[in-house]
Amino acid sequence: MTINFQKYQGTGNDFVLIDNRNKKLTPENFGQKQIAFLCHRRFGIGADGLMLVEKSELYDFEMKYYNSDGNLGSMCGNGGRCIVAFAKKVGAFEGNIIRFIASDGEHEAQIYESDNQIFVKLKMQDVSEIIESEIFTFLNTGSPHHIEFVENTELVDVFTKGKAIRYDKQAYPNGTNVNFVQVAGNQINVRTYERGVEDETYSCGTGVVASSIATFVKNPSLKNEFEINTKGGNLKVSFSPKTENSFENIWLEGAATFVFEGNIELL
Repeated sequence: MTINFQKYQGTGNDFVLIDNRNKKLTPENFGQKQIAFLCHRRFGIGADGLMLVEKSELYDFEMKYYNSDGNLGSMCGNGGRCIVAFAKKVGAFEGNIIRFIASDGEHEAQIYESDNQIFVKLKMQDVSEIIESEIFTFLNTGSPHHIEFVENTELVDVFTKGKAIRYDKQAYPNGTNVNFVQVAGNQINVRTYERGVEDETYSCGTGVVASSIATFVKNPSLKNEFEINTKGGNLKVSFSPKTENSFENIWLEGAATFVFEGNIELL
């Protein structure tokens, strides 16, 4: 079976995207083995994850996200931004304001162009609970995130330390993503070990959202708008405090970049 795909990246977080509105791919012919192959960086296309655009009766489209290991994933912020740009390109919706459904519920997005680059501003789910300790902060922004504040993110062994926390079964029976955050006012540096990718990624959308909110909780005198530097580029996050421990109107904004298009044979 030959399939057409496009590859996108959002601040270095890269994805294989497939238009499956025709239901060509089904659980019978497209599963974990095929997805892991497509995401493999030596034997396949290479990506942090794979997404399908599918039809929805109530929304502009449905987003199905898979981690690079081939398993269904939780919400991916950069993936959500990239799939909006892809869906626009393949004609899944018209206009610049979009509503789509993902694993964690409904999302709204705005797409615009600036300096010949496509940008997507994505509304994330509200955050209703934050767990704090002297060592870390934990919250769920569509995916679970453990946040630790450090003096210098460049000095952190993200893979070794992140993996140990991610697989701490006592603390996180279902695993977690792990973020290391360096704060300089409303500008923060974030490095993330991603569950499902099982490595440090160049950027993590839900991770920078979680890191921004955690920074605000620790430093409530700061503005509720952050500029985030990741290995793959810059992102913006804004939100509104709802109560002392909950937040709403959470937006993630950044570039969603087309990389290349092709066809590949699936066995």
